[in-house]
Amino acid sequence: MSKKRKKDPQRASRQRKRQLAKAKARQRRRLLYSVLGVAGLLLIVFVIWNANAGKAPALQDIPDPVVGPASAPVQILEFSDFGCPSCRAWHNASIQQAIEKRFGDQVQFVWKDFPIITAQSPLAAEAGQCANVQGAFWPYHDYIYENLGGLDRSSLSRYAQSVGLDIAAFDTCLDGHQTRDKVAENLRLARSYNLRGAPSFVVNGKVLPAPPDYNQLAAIIENELAN
Repeated sequence: MSKKRKKDPQRASRQRKRQLAKAKARQRRRLLYSVLGVAGLLLIVFVIWNANAGKAPALQDIPDPVVGPASAPVQILEFSDFGCPSCRAWHNASIQQAIEKRFGDQVQFVWKDFPIITAQSPLAAEAGQCANVQGAFWPYHDYIYENLGGLDRSSLSRYAQSVGLDIAAFDTCLDGHQTRDKVAENLRLARSYNLRGAPSFVVNGKVLPAPPDYNQLAAIIENELAN
């Protein structure tokens, strides 16, 4: 009959220590892999963000500034210029607001850049579209026309700040000319209509011979609705 081997306490202790060391090593490896995985994910996010930082929005992603529904039976395109005294006067006469009040959802006004009056007009048009990217074209538009300031670079940023825009994003947009293509697209459309001055108006595809006053525009709209 074989004798039972007595357990060696020291040997058992050494085995437990080795097992504990292996378990700790596995735990450290898992922690290291987790840290490396998170770091790798953050690196990927950073690279993607950095690649897109300051990148101009795609032309189709910049909507036209509009007032009124797309389903309106009468669409009025206003080709205008922030440096144009006649455009300012037309705005400050509140003709658009009066038309909106009378005709409601039957009319849609669409802003189109036509920066032809001053040397600063093209950059001002880009600034308006940079405000548009932030969903604040009309407050920016109104502020420029209702405050007799200049259109120099610093003033364009000051106006953005006055209407509560993200000024860092605005400056990045404007200095990077991220909306230049949008302005150029509007200018090409104006040329396709053979427009000569600002403001110019196109109602349901028909070019008006001159900027209309309230009564003239209301009569044109009534005629379009009747037909």
